Amino acid sequence: MPSGNAGVSPASAGAEESSSGPASLERFRRFLIAALGVGLCFFVLFEVNYGVLLPQSSLAVFVGGGLLLCFLAFPVHARLASNRWLRGLDLVLGLAAAAACAYVVVQTEPAFEHLWSGGRSLGNRAGIETGADIVLGLIGLVLVLEAARRSIGWIVPALALVFVAHTLYCYYSLRNGWPILPDWLFPHAGQNPRDVVGTTFLQSLGVFGPAASVMFRYVFLFVVFGAFLEMSGATQFIMRFAERVFGTKPGGPAKVAVLSSGLLGSLSGSAVANAVTTGAFTIPMMRSNGFKRHVAAAVEAAAASGGALVPPVMGAGAYMMLEIVEPQVTFLQIVQAALLPAVLFYLSIFLIVHFYARRVGTPERDGEPLPVRRFDAIVFVSALGALILLLLLRFSPFRAVTGSLIVILLLAVLRKEFELPKRLRYLTLGCFGAVAIVHQLVWADTPADPSFRQVFESWLSSGIVAMLGLMVFGLFHHAWRPHILGALTKAARNGIPLVAASACVGTIIGIVQQTGIAVDFSAAIKSVVATNLFLALLGIMVTSLVLGMGVPSVVCYLLMATLMGSLLSELGVIPLAAHLFIFYFGMMSMVTPPVALAAYAASSLAQAPVMRTALAAFRFALVGFTLPYMFVYRPALLLMDEDGGSLFAAGAAGLPPLLLALGAAVVGILALAAGVSGYLRSELSRPLRVLMLVSAALLLVPDLGGPAMGIAVNGVGAVLFVALAVLNRPSATVAPA
Repeated sequence: MPSGNAGVSPASAGAEESSSGPASLERFRRFLIAALGVGLCFFVLFEVNYGVLLPQSSLAVFVGGGLLLCFLAFPVHARLASNRWLRGLDLVLGLAAAAACAYVVVQTEPAFEHLWSGGRSLGNRAGIETGADIVLGLIGLVLVLEAARRSIGWIVPALALVFVAHTLYCYYSLRNGWPILPDWLFPHAGQNPRDVVGTTFLQSLGVFGPAASVMFRYVFLFVVFGAFLEMSGATQFIMRFAERVFGTKPGGPAKVAVLSSGLLGSLSGSAVANAVTTGAFTIPMMRSNGFKRHVAAAVEAAAASGGALVPPVMGAGAYMMLEIVEPQVTFLQIVQAALLPAVLFYLSIFLIVHFYARRVGTPERDGEPLPVRRFDAIVFVSALGALILLLLLRFSPFRAVTGSLIVILLLAVLRKEFELPKRLRYLTLGCFGAVAIVHQLVWADTPADPSFRQVFESWLSSGIVAMLGLMVFGLFHHAWRPHILGALTKAARNGIPLVAASACVGTIIGIVQQTGIAVDFSAAIKSVVATNLFLALLGIMVTSLVLGMGVPSVVCYLLMATLMGSLLSELGVIPLAAHLFIFYFGMMSMVTPPVALAAYAASSLAQAPVMRTALAAFRFALVGFTLPYMFVYRPALLLMDEDGGSLFAAGAAGLPPLLLALGAAVVGILALAAGVSGYLRSELSRPLRVLMLVSAALLLVPDLGGPAMGIAVNGVGAVLFVALAVLNRPSATVAPA
């Protein structure tokens, strides 16, 4: 009887053997990514809530895990992703980066005191680091730059190298007689290579500084929250709810894109991720409804670009403001300030879409939209409700989002898609309660006469421990494993670029803070614009848009806030308004040609011309370029008075400025939407369209000449709009598409 492989030639057998090597290496790489992703998520969830390690040590573990994942997940170049030797080298580089970060942990944590060089911790030998410190720090610094290049592109690493070269040149120019930099290049005493490595990697100003701290304590947790919310069916609820509300209306699919992108963008905080997630559903719907390819992609890109500052969840920028804005603000103050601008932004896109659909005559969709699942709605409302409630009770954002995760997981136990036997569902819930009770009785530390809040916080802490146990159980149970593992792995993958970006930006922030460039930079710009606030705002807008091209809006905000955040405050702008101004233009860079990342992502889904899509998205998001000026000059739109206090504290006196600012904004947005889309009550002729845009400009222009001049200009714009609306008589029929 012939053997099973008798018909296999030696050549084919050798080929099969050689192909099994890369296949096994790829399986190992995927297993390693999944295991490290799960471990990183568990570490962040536990450490931010219980704080076992010192701050710098916890950041070193977080960054080290993220860098190792980055080298495993992102190849040196997309065309070389299949080269097994380079993939093996990626593993070596990732381990080297993790080792450099582990060295910081060992030289910082008291548990390893016997391994400290000279008996002193790394923080206590700042400026007198050893040779081993410098070597490992230099390795870590180089690998941070490479990880950022792989995950977010070359712009930020190149900028970091410019700052490193600047400080090194300043140092050697003073000591070697080299030409001194001119004043406009901000010369200073500089740093030698040892000091650069110490500042950027070894100490707490650079890689393990404020940027990484914000990512660790706030942003990464909300990435995990978004992944589990999607796992629980909340994403399907958002899409079906939006389709239920607008699906059968004229231009319904585009309105679905606007509403769903606003809701999902608040969860993801990423314009590109938002465009890809919702665009996969909404762009084909818009195409079938008569929208041109580039218009459908542009609507999705414009709607996705504003989600990062949509309350109540908001994106990474809001949590960075908690650390950066001086004097400090609370999360609820940020949510309150961001509410009206977010509503106005999406109102503008919604009206443009509505008028465009009326002008081109898109047909109403036939058929009944998909039903909204009641359970998915319960999960979504309960998760957001728990998050908002905990924030209102003044729990920290990371505590609030962890509490909301408990709600999601407990409800997920009851989800039919998990296919758990009914007995196992009840047993799981019972075990969760038992673990929480045991933790409360054995380990909880509550005062003798606790208040209600202290009791609630103690039980919340026990619930977090039980939730982590529930996740571990889910990873081992065959019915749960795909869902829990998928959510944790997706969260880690989505967080990799943020970890690498924050570490790379940390090098710039460390040099800027150590050398005082930020102070010199602000002083130089202030001397140019003198007391002209508008010129300063214009300069910051242009810089943010240019810097934001090809860079995540979070990274753009970090850099601009470091360099220019204090300038606007010195010019009399409310600090929170100044930071919102900077972040808004970081978001708008996602739809600003020529490098509009959100438009690029949407155009690839729609198979539309890239530049045509970017220009259309720019038009749809046009109000986003005027809103920041409006709320800087009229802080009532941020629900603030002129001094930065809450507008509600002023009582009835705060109502007139709010009504004036809101009324001018709404009518201006209506005029802008009509002018951009070419339709109001009927199709607008070209002259009427131009005049409508003039009306919008008069209504949306900031109070450059003071409040009285602003009211007069707004009044002229309102009169012009009314006149144009009267001239634009409604047509009896709408032209077909």
